[in-house]
Amino acid sequence: MKNNILVVALIFVSATLAGSAAAQQKSILPLPESGNVTLPLDEYNRLVELAAKTPKKPETPPVNYSIKRADLKLRVEDESVLGSIQLDGEVFKKGVVRVALTSDITIQDAKQENKALPLQQENGTQTAVLTGPSEFSITLSAGMPLSIEAGRASFNLPVPQAGSVQLSLVLPGENTYANISPGLITDRHSEHGHTTIEATLMPGQPAGIWWARRETAAPAAPREVRFLSDVKTLVSVSEAELRVATLADVTVIQGEPPRFDVEIPQGYEVTGVTGASLESNEAQPGVLILKVRTPSLRSHQFLISMERTISDSKADSPFLAFKNAQRETGEVLIEGAGTMELTATEGGGLKRMDVRETNPYLRSLAHYPPQAAFRFHRQPNQEPTLALQWTRFPDSSVLAAVAESASATTLVTSEGRSLTEIKLTIKNQAQPFLKVALPAGASILSADVAGEKVKPVQAPDGDRVPLLRPGYRPTGAYEISFVFMHSGTPFAKKGGSEISLPRMDVPIDLLRWEVFLPEQYKVKDFGGDVMAADLVPPALQEVATVVNGVPAGIGGGIGAGVFRANAGTPVAVYPGQVGGVLTDPSGAVVGGAHVTVTNSASGFTESTVSDSAGRWVVSNFPAGEAKIRVETKGFRSIERAINYDAARGADYSMTLEVGNTSQTVEVQASSVQVNTETADLAVNGRNYLEMQQLEANAKKQEQNAASANVVNLQRRVAGVLPVAIEVPRAGTSFQFVRPLVLDEETKVTFIYKSK
Repeated sequence: MKNNILVVALIFVSATLAGSAAAQQKSILPLPESGNVTLPLDEYNRLVELAAKTPKKPETPPVNYSIKRADLKLRVEDESVLGSIQLDGEVFKKGVVRVALTSDITIQDAKQENKALPLQQENGTQTAVLTGPSEFSITLSAGMPLSIEAGRASFNLPVPQAGSVQLSLVLPGENTYANISPGLITDRHSEHGHTTIEATLMPGQPAGIWWARRETAAPAAPREVRFLSDVKTLVSVSEAELRVATLADVTVIQGEPPRFDVEIPQGYEVTGVTGASLESNEAQPGVLILKVRTPSLRSHQFLISMERTISDSKADSPFLAFKNAQRETGEVLIEGAGTMELTATEGGGLKRMDVRETNPYLRSLAHYPPQAAFRFHRQPNQEPTLALQWTRFPDSSVLAAVAESASATTLVTSEGRSLTEIKLTIKNQAQPFLKVALPAGASILSADVAGEKVKPVQAPDGDRVPLLRPGYRPTGAYEISFVFMHSGTPFAKKGGSEISLPRMDVPIDLLRWEVFLPEQYKVKDFGGDVMAADLVPPALQEVATVVNGVPAGIGGGIGAGVFRANAGTPVAVYPGQVGGVLTDPSGAVVGGAHVTVTNSASGFTESTVSDSAGRWVVSNFPAGEAKIRVETKGFRSIERAINYDAARGADYSMTLEVGNTSQTVEVQASSVQVNTETADLAVNGRNYLEMQQLEANAKKQEQNAASANVVNLQRRVAGVLPVAIEVPRAGTSFQFVRPLVLDEETKVTFIYKSK
């Protein structure tokens, strides 16, 4: 139609349903009346395109279910252990799932949401059949036998495989001493003739539990108190304070001490004291008094923290000591807050140790990387000493994100409109969006994060391109790209023009820009704040191809597109290595190409990916006849037969032809022969200087040919981008670079004349 309006006749015919079908369906929605609906052609095409897309399959969860928490409440009665087990979790898979609950335990009853839940037993494991996806909460009534021996009772507890397992156990008798292994007792109290134990258990590991009841006996004469102490100390050096956290383990050998006296170094203030058996504490000058709740316990543990202010860059590390201890051992761990160089000088029997050998509970108290660690065994006539001295450095700010490399490709039409694609290799710490200040009259068409499409966001102060996408949390450098279109000004027969790139709020080491102009225009007198790419030293352009100190792409690293920088520069190869440089017909280097080298005799294969400078290298390759195969999108595959000498190493640079990957070009050529004694170089018998001159003439003729970046962008306009623009298929390509760009607009100007 003239107005591009398509009239779609939608005729709905209602048929009489069969009797059996009507019985299965409770209700049928009323059908709309038949009629015509008028849609614009664009809307109809969009609906057809949406209907043709294949729906994404839902992702399958890595596990079918998970038990998040298990609460065990048990009580010892006569010669058995009875109680309940509460299991909370979630079923991830859709449909019926078998959930393993517990094993080696007698289950008397099972309920879910106060309803009976049938269980199945498989190889000694109690299993429930649940439907998902949904959360669940199951309560089991359980029982276990009790083993009674002379002086003590015990039982083995199967611990469910859950995220966390908590145990509450009621034992007969007051002041009952209990032991759980493996496990950690967090609380113990006695009342009404029973002792209640609260503990945290290791998920999935059976716990052995035993206890002994102390009978009330006639008062005996007090015995002399003897105990051992183990003092683990963390010393933290901050800007204005010296903080100390001491974890002390006291083992009573004889007697029932109601209190322990701890010597406190002068100048320190006690900021906290905790302990499972601690009843109260009292700080006196030079002494901290710890009163315990149960003197009959054989083991006590205390956590003591203290601090003092510092104004100098040196101090002596404090040592806490328990008075009247028969033997005292310990460890000291030193940490520094912030950026500093810390030196520790030990004395008095202190022995230096590896920080990885320190007690794990002591390491868990640290907030910063440990600087040094020591152990000691205190002697009666020897006091341990530790002198600390440090130099503090100012903290430097960390950039939220930085672009390690950037490339821009601009296609300009004869109407003056321009289409630009910008690719950035981002190292991102914490920045969610890239702020883009587009030139007036420009708009973003599409954006990608690591190869997946994302949606740009418009804001009053500029556009935003996402630097992350849902479910993607990169640990290294990755690529983002976006395409924008600028309306521009139509070209006349002659005149001047200006093209600009937007401001971006991330620092860019080196920006490469390729501008592709229609062939009917002759341009000259380039200006702006860019420079021609051939004027930039090759060393500077090579630096931009390095990601985290390693050339991108070598050994399976990141392949970063195509650009013209340093094209044709041989790669450095050593004995046992095979390498080369990949270029396209215009002389531009090709990055991200897959290279496979195979030994013809043994079948030994090495693979790698060319880096952003087109270079590739494989190492430890055996000598003999071999084949090199190169494959990459947009180019024909190429195979080259070589006779490789592993004693020298060789450079096999190749030029890729534009085409489909399924097409293969076979090249039969001998390797470059290097005479290390005379430094004479021959290639297939042809004079090396003559070859270099031929290559220089060919590159000079093709230096303004379009690179693969231009070809890829032309293809995207034809089939992907939602824009109608007549991009030039033939023209001239110009390469520019600009180093160190930070939130600045980049411009290029030129004078043109129609041919």
